[in-house]
Amino acid sequence: MRSAHSSTLSLTRIAASTLIAVALLSACGKKDDAQAGPGAGARMPPPEVGVITTKFESVALQTELPARAEPVRVAQVRARVNGVVLKRLFTEGSEVKEGQSLFQIDPAPYQAQVAAAQADLGRAQATLTQAAAQAERYKPLVEANAISKQEYTNAVAAQKQAEASVAASRAQVRIAQINSGYANVNAPISGRIGRALVTEGALVSAAEGTELALIQQTNTMYLNITQSASEVQRLRKQAGSNGGMAKDMPVTVMLDDGTELPTRGRLLFSDVTVDPGTGQVTLRATVPNADNALLPGQYVRVRVAQAQLPNGVIVPQQAVTRGGAQGDTLMVVGADNKPTPRTVKIGSQQGSSWVVTEGLKEGERVVVDGFQKLQMLPPGTPVKAVPWQAGTQTTASAPAVAPASAPAPAGAVADAGKAAAATARQMPASAPSGSTVGAAPAAASTSR
Repeated sequence: MRSAHSSTLSLTRIAASTLIAVALLSACGKKDDAQAGPGAGARMPPPEVGVITTKFESVALQTELPARAEPVRVAQVRARVNGVVLKRLFTEGSEVKEGQSLFQIDPAPYQAQVAAAQADLGRAQATLTQAAAQAERYKPLVEANAISKQEYTNAVAAQKQAEASVAASRAQVRIAQINSGYANVNAPISGRIGRALVTEGALVSAAEGTELALIQQTNTMYLNITQSASEVQRLRKQAGSNGGMAKDMPVTVMLDDGTELPTRGRLLFSDVTVDPGTGQVTLRATVPNADNALLPGQYVRVRVAQAQLPNGVIVPQQAVTRGGAQGDTLMVVGADNKPTPRTVKIGSQQGSSWVVTEGLKEGERVVVDGFQKLQMLPPGTPVKAVPWQAGTQTTASAPAVAPASAPAPAGAVADAGKAAAATARQMPASAPSGSTVGAAPAAASTSR
């Protein structure tokens, strides 16, 4: 009887300890909830987004197009007389000046022709002297009727023939001198000369026009640009009545690696004829090339301002979402500080910005930074618009910090109490007095 009574008392003590522990834990949880309640219920401030205010301005409609570089002047150095090349008088790939000697062709045959022509000239001059003297002697004789008029006429004619022979001989001397000068091949223009196309000892021909070298002026380059006719018409429509294909518009050259030339060119003209085979229009621009950054025949890309838009809006590229289901869109913050999507029409690129031609009004606020915050908010949530500057980024709101000691959930406390009670019911009746079963009685004992 005593043993059974002791077991009953032990079970009663365990149950009482469990109930006290559950009550203490519930009281602590309620206290912590009361302390955390005001902070958790506070309303978060609206997130900040970076915006720009739109304004109308006159902007150039720029288009990026392919182009091929071409020298402004090209001269093919060819042989103008027949002969054997004796010397090459220039350094391949160097700059040459107009009139500089490039090749020496054997001049001996042409020097001999000069000598022969000069001899013929001397003979003709001697004949002229004789004929002129005879005509002079016949003149008083014919007046005295000492000779017939026919003889005097023949003498005058002989004099004139001798004068013509002298003139022809002088022309032959000049031709021989010119051919002798052609034996020394000079540069027709100033520029950069390429490799020699013939070597010493080669026989060149004037009839075949043997090419000796090529000179190109590369300090200024032409850019032959091609553009579809439909694109030209689109730009003209966007420019309106105040626009048009303007002359002397700036041209920016971009190399294969994406770098831009520091010097800009200018648009010379736009062809008025469409190529029937390709449907394209040719434009020509000129660009300084003092450092020889552009090579003849090189393909480049150019950014051409072909027309002027009187009322355009410039927005950063990061503000526009391109190619969506509704076209190009951006976010506009309204008067109620709520961001809404807006479909716009992009005209062209200007540096790191887009030129918007339709869809925006002057004075509207366009979101440029803070899109990650908008994705986390439900539609129609107000935001705080702050001015955006290039190179800056709005800071995200700091997340709420959890309490140092969060209360245990009420369900977990109840489950712990039920588990302790079940353990007490499963204890054998012969358990000794004062034994500890489970962690819950120990905690209750410590609390007491």
